[in-house]
Amino acid sequence: MSESWLYKWRDREPTAREVRRQQLAEEIEEIFHGSGGTYGSPKVFIELVRRGWRVSVNTVAKVMAELGLAGRKVRRRRSLTRPGKRAAAPDFVRRDFTAEEPDLVWAGDLTEIETGEGKLYLATVIDLYSRRLLGYAMAAHDADLVVASLNMAAATRGGDVRGVIMHTDRGSE
Repeated sequence: MSESWLYKWRDREPTAREVRRQQLAEEIEEIFHGSGGTYGSPKVFIELVRRGWRVSVNTVAKVMAELGLAGRKVRRRRSLTRPGKRAAAPDFVRRDFTAEEPDLVWAGDLTEIETGEGKLYLATVIDLYSRRLLGYAMAAHDADLVVASLNMAAATRGGDVRGVIMHTDRGSE
């Protein structure tokens, strides 16, 4: 190869194909960054088609690889309430959330709260007669959380909880 040909090739104007490829790369980067870095080549391809580009999904994948762009999987938030492994306890309340007298039926629940520092869980116990909050506990998820709220409820009522029906939903945190 002659030296003059090398300089001629290096200093030439870009071809129409190279110009189109550069425009495609810029468009792909715009779509990718507009998605927060979550779109992979199939979604970028769909958006390009909507914008009027005629290009294959494989070309989009190749250009994204050349640019070092890879879609990030968005993790789906899954519900923590799911049936337990053991059979459910009998429903003594029979979906009637009232009580004839205090300390006959208590109800409890566990709630997940999103905070700036992560997840926090709140366990509560109420008396279904008065709807009064008897006990609560708040902490990172652990098994002692519910026990702590029950202990507070028992202490609120003087420590004697014989005969009290404790009702919770069937979720399992």
